[in-house]
Amino acid sequence: MGERAAMPEQYLVILFVKLAVSASLASILTRVAAVQRMLLQEERTLRQRLVLALAFSTVFGTSVATRVVSRNSYQAVDLGLEGSLLCGLIGGYVTGLSGGILISLPAMLRGEVLTMPLFAGIGVFGGLLRDLAPDKEEIWRFSPFFDIGIVRSFLRRGDYHRPLFHLAFLGTVLFAEFLRLNLPKLFGAQFLFALYPNWNQPHPLLVLATYGATLFAVTFPLKVWNNTRNERKLEAQQALLVEARLAALTRQINPHFLFNTLNSVSTLIRINPEQARKMIHKLSNILRRLLRKQENLSPLREELSFIEDYLAIEIVRFGDKLRVQEDVDPLTLDKLVPSMILQPLVENSIKHGLSSKVDGGVIRIRSQSLGRRLLLSVEDDGVGIPEEKLANLFEQGIGVSNVNERLKVLYGHDFRLSIISRPGEGTRTEIEIPQLTTALRAVS
Repeated sequence: MGERAAMPEQYLVILFVKLAVSASLASILTRVAAVQRMLLQEERTLRQRLVLALAFSTVFGTSVATRVVSRNSYQAVDLGLEGSLLCGLIGGYVTGLSGGILISLPAMLRGEVLTMPLFAGIGVFGGLLRDLAPDKEEIWRFSPFFDIGIVRSFLRRGDYHRPLFHLAFLGTVLFAEFLRLNLPKLFGAQFLFALYPNWNQPHPLLVLATYGATLFAVTFPLKVWNNTRNERKLEAQQALLVEARLAALTRQINPHFLFNTLNSVSTLIRINPEQARKMIHKLSNILRRLLRKQENLSPLREELSFIEDYLAIEIVRFGDKLRVQEDVDPLTLDKLVPSMILQPLVENSIKHGLSSKVDGGVIRIRSQSLGRRLLLSVEDDGVGIPEEKLANLFEQGIGVSNVNERLKVLYGHDFRLSIISRPGEGTRTEIEIPQLTTALRAVS
């Protein structure tokens, strides 16, 4: 691949290597987290555009430096022109201009003085092309192959902006390569490097292949980066769906509880106004917790505080029939648990276990640290659950299915939810999850 004349077959190999290098450099850039983030956004600050130019110029400038240091032994790795155009296409004028200048520096140090004005100008051309795009997404959709969708869009809706932009895109790439191939003929090959068949009267197909290789060397990075963008967008959409699903599950509250509480308040207002006032205060705490913006995880102490307010209202409604016992390991109070995870279980114990029991009963809430696992349990000594109903409880029980779904979303398969019940003896629901501390709350 040196200065001596290459046979047509060798020259075609050089062009194929150029395409492989183009895809490789694009893949390298996608591994930089900052570049990934900037590829997802179309509007960037001046600082972000300069950072993008620096990232692009580091990679594409290295390709130029490799060719320069090897004294043209590795001609195929020089993608300075393509990188300058991509800088302008992705980042605009500032990125294109500064990126083109930085990319050209290795060649300038060798005395190829036409490199900087060419690369800087091509970078600005890329910014102009970006401004001409009817939609910035059209930049990512560009393909060197004939796109029947663009023709259909033109014929059906008279949308001529898209086909004109794609033609302008194609023309810009070919014009950039035309300049690189012909400027050395005018000013001297020592002032600008160009990958070109270096024998007299090369076959027109080889010249066409040179232009085609440049076109694909620009297109490949766009496709690689667009795939990365689509993957990140899909991940973001899935995260939003998970957040929405968790929010909906977390904010579920039995409307009967609210109606029964308000009825109890209306009765207490006449016979015990002070007790009614306390009950309203507890209810407001519960509603405030339900309506405010929730995090997916919260410390166990906050969940227990919420349960205390909830049970305080239920105790007013049921009187001495409802008793509560807590056996909480103090070391578990700062461990993170899914928000609102205990309330549905406690509500089930009251509604299905104790409400129909004449003399009421006891609800026991426990927490225990098991190495790196956290065990939570809600137990009652109520009427229990019939065996045939227990088998389908995860599908039919609203509260239990809610808890099960949220645990799946948050922990995948790394959790255990079990229900043990004997008719006439009571029910115990256990949740075993990984131990997380409040230090990890910010990432929940």
